[in-house]
Amino acid sequence: MGKFVVRETATGVKFDLKAGNGEVIATSEVYSSKAACLKGIESVKNNCVGEIEDQTVEGFEAVKHPKFEMYQDKAGEYRFRLKAKNGEVIATSEGYKTKASCENGIASVKKNAPEAEVQEAE
Repeated sequence: MGKFVVRETATGVKFDLKAGNGEVIATSEVYSSKAACLKGIESVKNNCVGEIEDQTVEGFEAVKHPKFEMYQDKAGEYRFRLKAKNGEVIATSEGYKTKASCENGIASVKKNAPEAEVQEAE
């Protein structure tokens, strides 16, 4: 079962969504307060049902929000960002070497986020 781990940073508070095996599958922006961070977690739980917009293919079809945008970064790695109904980016992934791994990451968010418990970082 996945979990959201909330942690303090030098500039605020952020969360990591971790899969059952402890791997980080998505990370948030830095929020100004813990309350804002917890709202971000609720937003991920509510919006992770979105479709995938595959921006790695030419002439890709735009998908309505909420959605996962899959894209390639400057280094050629595959990444995704989860956008809420209002178009805000609420979670981002690490870089994946293959498109299939990125798709697995999205599937993992969809599977883990809705029921994930929230914990404080140790």
